[in-house]
Amino acid sequence: MKRMMIVMLLGVFMVLSACSKETNAPAANAGGEAPADNGTAAESAAAAGGEAKKPRVAFVYLGVPGDGGWTYEHDQGRLMMEKELGITATTVENVPEGADAERIFEELSQDHDVVFGTSFGYMDAMVNVAQKHPDVKFMHASGYKTLDNLGTYLGKEYQSAYLVGMAAGKMTENNHLGYVGAFPIPEVIYTINAFALGAQSVNPDAHVSVVWSNTWFDPTTERQAATSLLDKGVDVLAAYQDSPASIQAAAERGVWGIGNDSDMSKYAPDTYITNPVWKWGPYYIEAVQSVIDGTWKPESYFGSMKDGITDIAPFGKNVPQDVQDLVEAKKQEILNDAFDVFAGPIKDQTGAEKVAAGSAMTVDEILNMTWFVQGIDGTIPQ
Repeated sequence: MKRMMIVMLLGVFMVLSACSKETNAPAANAGGEAPADNGTAAESAAAAGGEAKKPRVAFVYLGVPGDGGWTYEHDQGRLMMEKELGITATTVENVPEGADAERIFEELSQDHDVVFGTSFGYMDAMVNVAQKHPDVKFMHASGYKTLDNLGTYLGKEYQSAYLVGMAAGKMTENNHLGYVGAFPIPEVIYTINAFALGAQSVNPDAHVSVVWSNTWFDPTTERQAATSLLDKGVDVLAAYQDSPASIQAAAERGVWGIGNDSDMSKYAPDTYITNPVWKWGPYYIEAVQSVIDGTWKPESYFGSMKDGITDIAPFGKNVPQDVQDLVEAKKQEILNDAFDVFAGPIKDQTGAEKVAAGSAMTVDEILNMTWFVQGIDGTIPQ
């Protein structure tokens, strides 16, 4: 993900006209209401021969699939689910986190059985609407609030971030890495920490400078933040946003770049290393199938790399083979449950021990992380 966040506010008419053309779902009408029929009426009826009823499914996106990152991967997962289960879902794009979001969820709940919200900032809106519609199943990406009809889902992207950090630690020549953080929330903080720990595991002298863009998708602002780090002399630059602006800025300086969410190699082919990627399709298939089977429960799903929900993108064409082999060996350890990213000893920026040797952070501790590990230069705004 992905998100307690701020998005460019769009006019109501833009939000409501954003139903994805890829799904062949009808656009919202001029009155601003979600479509009353998403083209699945026949699918929703019980099929001949007693087959299970197929639910009417909707996805609410913070951005557009064309972002090449977070929303793109959610949409790829939606497409996989549609193909596997024979369901055509409704999508609503460019939905800001706020009053508009709650209205969209309310309208979708009128004629859908399952609604996915793909941004952290939708959490309270989804809770409010779910309480009013107990017969609708809601699933919220990266949130932490659940109800009898509201579950959450996310993955251990920090496992991917550690591997990417290893590659960065091997590729740097001056030991100065940069990271453009999105928002100072635990999801981003623990990912940056994992990146730093990965880099330090192969290069103890590596340190990471962090700046915040306070955006998820704002190429102009993200490029400015990236430039501020490039001006400080970082020779590997990573970012936690949905746009490729940071790695494009790095490429212009001949600096190695690391993207986020989806394979971003095409944006900086000569200087690209790799980046964490999401694979939502298997989860969406399983979740919707459980609704069809009548086995759905409001779980707090936190999948791992072993589950296939997160991975790393293919390495860039100029990444040495020995670096690739090193990272691949550690990946196999993670897949075999032989390595824990947040196993001690781990110290924070001040040198205070946070995780003792022989112990490891719990999932709850990871999901509530509000501190940086030793070797990171930067502050976490309160």
